[in-house]
Amino acid sequence: MDRSTTAVELKGITKRFPGLVANDNINFELKKGEIHALLGENGAGKSTLMNILFGLYQPEEGEIWVNGKKTVIDGAGKAIELGIGMVHQHFKLVQPFTVAENIVLGNEPSKFGFLKYRKANQRVRDLSERYGLKVDPQMRIQDITVGMQQRVEILKTLYRGADILIFDEPTAVLTVQEIEELIEILRNLAAEGKSIILITHKLKEVIALADSVTVIRRGKVIRTLPTSETNERHLAELMVGRDVTFEVEKSKKEPGDVVLSVDSLRMKGDQGKQVLDGISFDVRAGEILGIAGVDGNGQSELIYAITGMRGVNGGSVKLNGKDITNRTPREVSLAGISHIPEDRHKHGLVLDFTLSENMILGSYFDPQFGKNGFIDFKAMDTLADKLVNEFDVRGSGIHAKARSLSGGNQQKAIIARELWKNPDLLIAVQPTRGLDIGAIEYVHKRLVEARNEGKAILLVSFELDELYSLSDRIAVMYEGRLMGEVDADHRDDQQLGMMMAGDASAVAATEGRK
Repeated sequence: MDRSTTAVELKGITKRFPGLVANDNINFELKKGEIHALLGENGAGKSTLMNILFGLYQPEEGEIWVNGKKTVIDGAGKAIELGIGMVHQHFKLVQPFTVAENIVLGNEPSKFGFLKYRKANQRVRDLSERYGLKVDPQMRIQDITVGMQQRVEILKTLYRGADILIFDEPTAVLTVQEIEELIEILRNLAAEGKSIILITHKLKEVIALADSVTVIRRGKVIRTLPTSETNERHLAELMVGRDVTFEVEKSKKEPGDVVLSVDSLRMKGDQGKQVLDGISFDVRAGEILGIAGVDGNGQSELIYAITGMRGVNGGSVKLNGKDITNRTPREVSLAGISHIPEDRHKHGLVLDFTLSENMILGSYFDPQFGKNGFIDFKAMDTLADKLVNEFDVRGSGIHAKARSLSGGNQQKAIIARELWKNPDLLIAVQPTRGLDIGAIEYVHKRLVEARNEGKAILLVSFELDELYSLSDRIAVMYEGRLMGEVDADHRDDQQLGMMMAGDASAVAATEGRK
């Protein structure tokens, strides 16, 4: 074959973990200047394959060719030397450091061992302007949005001279606007001659952005084809091996009594700014209330307040008429609230606990799991086996550490645990973030089932399709306040977008139609 036009060729790559063949004789080719999507279910082996290309894992079998030369990539340093950069799903940034400090880290412009800050800032500024990645070099990572943090990760790879870029689920944590910006950035990079591998579950993005797509299922390549010769439904069938239903079946249902009542809730942030400013709403039994809004407008703080993770300085939270304002997370949980958090690593799992141990987080003190301070491991494992099978959580077994699972399977484990608790109120924040199309279909079905069984559900999502498909009502948040509600049955993205941007005229139009 002519390797002069090939940036990367993987031949017969096989990678095994205990009890699992993650990559099974995989062949993959990335052309120079193309965007090639790597598609597959959670745990299909996509991230493992790219971690091999980036030198984080070593294959048991197979060959790696980069720019026409056979090579052994025995570490990330070697990959960077070969011009390979990787933007991970979970960013590798030092939060207290500035943007520039993170970008030049490990390759700093210095003199006598001291970092030349002015030169570093200028290099980052020049690089960001060249590629249209507008960032402020002097801002601290902890003070910028998730979308900006991703730009910093991209600039880190470009600063080191990468011509081959790997993006692992790049849009999983971005808002609609940030996704549009990223798509434009990736197109510009490809136009500059960069070769891009895009790991994603989002079929629309594959069709809109990629030149080619390779589908992996259970560690094996199913098919590689040009995106011009396929469509979303065909790709979904290749991914999961069956027909996939894109529409959510949700019948009309009259809601019951008020389960959650939030009244005039107020909270101050770390800088003394009012991050919740008089929020009031109810969620009734048998309904899903969706919360829409651009990330950073108080959604996280609202959930923290309801679940007891942060105190409020005004207003009240009531569950089934009982005041739970400023109660501890355990008291809130025992009152009947389950929580699928937005950050699965920070608030959803203990990564160095086994999958089985994680399944009883929040319930380990229940008598069914042990007495007198001792855990009944048999009972714990029995529950884990049940939930893993029911929710198709894939990994190397219930005794594997949670960090060894793919992001999507970690998410499925959390959802399984929280639904098993049989709550009166389920708070679901970005419940399908990082999930493949088959898993999304399943999670949506379970949420609707819970709603039909009379559960109250508070759904926070940046996915407009998800909000419209699942919600009975959609409330819009902007700068810590509720702007109003939109009709979930009559979609109007323009009006919703205007409300999310704080446009009062859009709110007035909504009120006028009631």
